[in-house]
Amino acid sequence: MTKTWFITGANRGLGAAIARAVLDAGHNVVATARNPAQIEAALGTSDRLLAVKLDVTKPEQAQAAVEEALARFGGLDVLVNNAGYGQLGWFESVTDEQVRAQFETNVFGAMNVTRAVLPHFRAQRTGYVFTISSMAGLVSVAGGTVYASSKFAVEGWMEGLSQELRPLGIKATVIEPGFFKTDFLDPSSLSYGTVEIADYAAQFAEFKAFHDTMNHNQVGDPAKLGAVLLQLAEMDEPPVRLAAGSDAVGWVVDKAEALRANAERLRDLSASTDSAPVTGSVRIPYGVADAGQTS
Repeated sequence: MTKTWFITGANRGLGAAIARAVLDAGHNVVATARNPAQIEAALGTSDRLLAVKLDVTKPEQAQAAVEEALARFGGLDVLVNNAGYGQLGWFESVTDEQVRAQFETNVFGAMNVTRAVLPHFRAQRTGYVFTISSMAGLVSVAGGTVYASSKFAVEGWMEGLSQELRPLGIKATVIEPGFFKTDFLDPSSLSYGTVEIADYAAQFAEFKAFHDTMNHNQVGDPAKLGAVLLQLAEMDEPPVRLAAGSDAVGWVVDKAEALRANAERLRDLSASTDSAPVTGSVRIPYGVADAGQTS
C-alpha cells in the first residue's frame, strides 16, 4: 500500500537519504526544507515528490506545509522529524543566543511540525511519528553539552508522546544514530561556540580535531537507515527507541550498565531519603517497560 511520508530537512544528509529510500520503495514524499530548490537538486522530480518550503521554527509554516501536503496527496501516514543541526563547544563558549537557537530548531521545531500533523493522525486513528535524535540524546560529553541537552529534551518528549499516542493507534519512535557518513560535521550543519576561553582551549582543540578527522569517515550508511525506517513503519509493535549503528548500540549498552551500577552502588543512600521503610518495589503505573525499548 502506498503511503505518504512527510520529511523535514530533506534537502541533504539523513533527510535526503530517507526521502530517496521512501521514493524508491514506491511511496509519496513531502520533502521540506528552507530552500525547496535544494530538494529537487538532491532528489530530482517525480509525481510522488512534493518539495515544500518549511522553516520548522515557524509554526505557521509548519501548518501551511501540512495543508499543502494534504491538498496534494489527500492524507499523511508517516512524519519524520529530521531537521536539525549541531551546536558544539564548551558550555561557556556558547552564547545564550546560540543555545536558544539550538533548542528552537532541534526541540521546538520538531514539536511545531508534530503539532501540525497530529490532528490528522488522530482523525484517521493511524500514523507514525519518527524523530531523529542522536546518541547524544543518551550520552553527553564535554564539548557537546548544548547539542546533547537539546537531544535529551527530544528523547523525553518522544518517550512520553509514544505513550500518549498509542491508545489512538498512532506509533512513535525516536531514532538514535551514531556517526553517519553525511555532511553533519560540515560547517553547513555544525556550529562551534564563539566565546574564546583560554582554560578550555587545549581540550577544545583536541575535540575539534577529532570531529574534523571523523568528517566523511563515519561508519553509518544513510541509505541503510532509510531502509530501516521503512521496515519499522510496517511493524505492528515497533520500538520506542532504536539505536542506529553498531557504535550507537555500544554506547547504549555502556550507558545502561553504568546507570544500573550507579543505582545499585548508591541504593542505600538513595533509600535514606524515604519517609518510611518501603517493602517491595515502587513503580509508576505505566511507561516503565516501554522506556527502555531500543530494538
